[in-house]
Amino acid sequence: MLAHVVLMTFGDAADAAKAKELLEGLAGEVPQIRTLDVRLDELRTPVSAHLVMTSTHDDADGLLGYQQHPAHLEVAAWLRPRLAARTVVDYTI
Repeated sequence: MLAHVVLMTFGDAADAAKAKELLEGLAGEVPQIRTLDVRLDELRTPVSAHLVMTSTHDDADGLLGYQQHPAHLEVAAWLRPRLAARTVVDYTI
């Protein structure tokens, strides 16, 4: 099993709530997603990202299938121009 963790910081922090909604919608659309958890930052410190998304996939091929899925690509197209920073960590669980 592979965990995929993404921290996102938006140019406009207000975009985080819409991003959360869009990302959570992927759980029912993308079969390669085993679990999906999307959380908004609560403390809003100067070093905080606005959103964290953790998804799990069977393996690296499952993650790739998720990343190439049309529903993911559509959400990514909405996210990219709004992101100020994005950091990813993938690890085996």
